[in-house]
Amino acid sequence: MQVSRTTVLRWILAGMIGLSGGVWPAVTPLRAGDAPQPLTIQFTLDRPLDAAAAPFVMASAGGLFGAEGLAVGTNVATSSADAIARVADGSSDFALVDINALIRFRDKPDAAPVKAVFVLFNQAPYAIIARKSRGIRALADMEGKSLGVAEGDLSVRLWPAVARQNGIQLASVKQNIISAAVREPMLSAGQIDAVTGFSYLSAINLRDRGVPADDLAVLRFAGYGCEAYGFAVIASPRLAAAKPDTVKGFVRAVIGGTNLAVKDPARAASEVVSRMDGGSRDLELERLGAILRDNILTSEVKRNGLGGIEPERFERSLDQLAEDVKFQKRPRAVDIFDDQFLPPIDGRLVN
Repeated sequence: MQVSRTTVLRWILAGMIGLSGGVWPAVTPLRAGDAPQPLTIQFTLDRPLDAAAAPFVMASAGGLFGAEGLAVGTNVATSSADAIARVADGSSDFALVDINALIRFRDKPDAAPVKAVFVLFNQAPYAIIARKSRGIRALADMEGKSLGVAEGDLSVRLWPAVARQNGIQLASVKQNIISAAVREPMLSAGQIDAVTGFSYLSAINLRDRGVPADDLAVLRFAGYGCEAYGFAVIASPRLAAAKPDTVKGFVRAVIGGTNLAVKDPARAASEVVSRMDGGSRDLELERLGAILRDNILTSEVKRNGLGGIEPERFERSLDQLAEDVKFQKRPRAVDIFDDQFLPPIDGRLVN
């Protein structure tokens, strides 16, 4: 699904809507007593718009960005790496990226000190999606099977750790590097036994392609010992240093937008689809339900609130990532995540 130029412009306009439902004037001379003009910022998605962006869409549709004095323009990158690069070079102020891609970025020599300021997905969506009719019902059944891995798929980086934890011999699983565009078609056609991917994307897309739900085994890495966090909001280092209140305001709006999506998923799905080209409300509602259940509203979030990390768990996730990635210098949690922009816990609890 692609976001057209018209759709992006519509979303930019939506991001400028205040609580009263009016549109901020583009250029108006300030007079005594006038409200200040909103600050225009750029926000980057690392992939085409879908239900994963519902918290940001609802923050826009609900006037929460406007209430923080922000006019949010949105653009779409080709990957998390591309989105991180845009924030690093200052062409974007915020981005939604895979925090594990950020860890890899920060391990490069002379990498810009980009940090996450809000974790949206408390559990990474990494999964193996398999066909039960191909003899796979649990992770142990992967031995002797073929696994399709899309180019650039970050989930495969945690596969060695998950396999080891579950007693699976990596050499017994035949990996086939394939294009992301043919991942679901090849599994649907039975050309491979399973694929790596995101649980809320590949599994739901396969059902949309006509694969019976009872023939799909969704083997979420989080259910097999994977400690990784998932999507997070990163902020421009320059913006964070010069305008910390802007970062705090953006985070508050996203927390509010997340709560709106939790309270009314049907409306959130409708708002997302209205900004997509050719989206399906039923499909995005199902996708949003899976995201809220599996990735956002975890027991950790219910206990600690939205947006943060547990340092001990983060360290364990680094240990797991290190089974596939050789760090030049092992990062610390404070190198990747900055919690100073989060509100107190009572402002982050899910309503």
